[in-house]
Amino acid sequence: MAKVKMTPSEAMTEVLLQEGVDHVTGIVGSAFMDMLDLWPTAGIKFIPVRHEQTAAHMEDAYGRITGKAGVCIGQNGPGMTNMVTSVAAANMAHTPMVVIGPSAGTPTVGWDGFQEADQVSIFRPITKAALRVPHPSRAGDVLRTAFRIAYAERGPVYVDVPRDYFYGEVNEEILPPYRYRAINNRVAGDPEELKRAAELLAQAKNPVIISGRGVVDADAYDEVKEIAELLTAPVAMSYLHNDAFPANHELWIGPIGYMGSRQAMLTLKDADVILAIGSRLSVFGTTPQYDINYFPENAKIIQIDVNPKQIGRKHPVEVAIIGDAKLATAELIKLLKAKGGFQPNEARLAEIKERRAAWEKEIRELAMVEGNPINPRRVLLELSEMMPENAIVCTDIGNVSSTANSYLKFTKPRRHIAALTFGNTGFAYPAGLGAQLAEPESPVVCIIGDGAWGMSVHEVSTAVEHNLPVIACVFRNMAWCAEKKNQVDFYNSRFVGVDIPNPISFVPVAEAFGAKGIRVEKASDIKAAFQEALEARKPTVLEFCVDGTQLAPPFRKDALALPTRYLSKYEHLDYRRWFED
Repeated sequence: MAKVKMTPSEAMTEVLLQEGVDHVTGIVGSAFMDMLDLWPTAGIKFIPVRHEQTAAHMEDAYGRITGKAGVCIGQNGPGMTNMVTSVAAANMAHTPMVVIGPSAGTPTVGWDGFQEADQVSIFRPITKAALRVPHPSRAGDVLRTAFRIAYAERGPVYVDVPRDYFYGEVNEEILPPYRYRAINNRVAGDPEELKRAAELLAQAKNPVIISGRGVVDADAYDEVKEIAELLTAPVAMSYLHNDAFPANHELWIGPIGYMGSRQAMLTLKDADVILAIGSRLSVFGTTPQYDINYFPENAKIIQIDVNPKQIGRKHPVEVAIIGDAKLATAELIKLLKAKGGFQPNEARLAEIKERRAAWEKEIRELAMVEGNPINPRRVLLELSEMMPENAIVCTDIGNVSSTANSYLKFTKPRRHIAALTFGNTGFAYPAGLGAQLAEPESPVVCIIGDGAWGMSVHEVSTAVEHNLPVIACVFRNMAWCAEKKNQVDFYNSRFVGVDIPNPISFVPVAEAFGAKGIRVEKASDIKAAFQEALEARKPTVLEFCVDGTQLAPPFRKDALALPTRYLSKYEHLDYRRWFED
C-alpha cells in the first residue's frame, strides 16, 4: 500500500486497528482527545475506569487470557504516574502490553508546566522499553515498534507522545503486523541441548516436573501430560500458576511457593532431576516454606524458557533450553520415545496418590476449625469446591488471598490470574474486570482482603457501567493480616498500623454503586451466597465476615528477625532476648 496523507492521530489509530485492538482502557484527558475522537468511528471502544492503575491491571489480565497485547492510556503527568504500579506489575508478570503516554507539549517542556513529568524516565525501569515519538511523522512507526518489542520481549512497552504531536500532516503507509514484526518466533530449542536433556531424563530415578506460566501461554497442557506420563514424573506448578497443569490428573501434586502444597514440596525435595518447563524458577517462588528447604541443591535442573535472560538466575542449571514450552517438550517426548523402555512406575503413582490425599486431608481439617465468626479457610475451601470449571479466579496479595494458593485447583489453562511476584495490593478486582472483558461468558471470581478492597472498591462503578458481572469475594477481617502476622510472630503482638476500621458493611457501598451486595456471617451460608452470586450475572460483592486471628504463616520469614534493641528506653521491646532467656 502506498503512503497516504493523514494525521499522527490517524496513523496511530490505524496501527491499533492493524494489531486487532478493539478497546483501550484509561481515563479521558485533553492530551489525547484528538485521537480519542477517532476511535468510535474506527471501532475501538474506550473503556473508562476510575483510577488509571486499574487500566493496566485490566490489560494485564486481558493479555494473560487472550495472548494479545492490551492497550491503556491516560492524561499526561498524574494520569500516567497513577499507572506506574500496574505497569510494573505487568512487567514482572511478562505480559505483553502497550502503554500510550501523552506527555507535555514540546514548546513548554522544561518549564515545569501544568501536568508535566519526565514520563520516559519514570517508565524506563518498569517496562521492556520506553520509547518517545521524536517527530509527528514517526508516530505510527514508534507505535509499531512498541508492539514489536512487547511481543518479542513479553512485557509492557511505554510510548511517549508529546501532546502537540497528535496533530499535523504526515505521509504514512498502513502496514499489517507481519510486515514489521515476527508473527511466529516459536522454536523448540537447540538440538544438542534437547538430546542432553533427554539423556538426563532417561537416567533419572526421581524426576519431577515444574510447570509454569510458559506452559499456559504456549498451550502445552497435552505435551506436559504426555512427558509426565512417559516418565511417571509428578508435576508441581510454579508459584501462583495453579492453572499450569490439570488438577484432575493423577500426576498432579499441587503448587509450590508460599502457601502451596506441602506434599509438592516434599516430593520436589527428593528429586534427582527437575524439568522446569516455562518457569523462571523465581527467587520468592522457590524459598523455603513450612520450614522445608524443599528446592534440592544437588538435583540436576533442565530449564526450558523462551527468554535466555531467565536461565539460571537463582538456581544453576545442568541443561538450558531456549525454546517454546510446547515445541521443546514435544521434541523431548520424541527423543525419549526413541530410546524406549519406559513403563508406568506403579510404586511412584501410589506414593503420589497417598501424598495428594494427605495434603487434601490437611487443608480440609484446617478449614473445618471453628472461627469467630468464620474461619477464612472454610470460605476458601467451599468456594473452591463450588467453582465452575470455566471460572477465572483472580487473587490479590495478602494473608487470605495467598492462603487461596492451597485451595485453588484448575483443569483448564488461563484460569488463575494472580498478583505474582510484584505483589501489589489492589490487583485482583481490576484484573477481574480485564478478565471479564477477555471472556464475557465465563464467571470471574476475585479473592480479596478488605485491605486490598479499600484500594479497588471504587471500580465497582466501572463494573456496573460496562456491565461486567465480576464477583468480588471480600474477606472482611478488619486488618492488614499479612503484616499483622509479622507483628504477632516477631513483635510480641504489638499492633501498629494494621487495623482497618471499615464501615459497618460493604453491602450498602456495593448497592450504592448499582451492584449486588451479599453479606455472609455464618459458615453455613457460604454455599448459598456463592451460588446466588454465580446465578446473578451482574457485578456482585460477596462480603465474608472472617476471623482476623486465624492467620497463615508470615510471607517473608526469610526477611524478618526478632528485634534487637540497644537504647535503654527500648529494651522492653527486645523480643529476641526473651527467647534467649
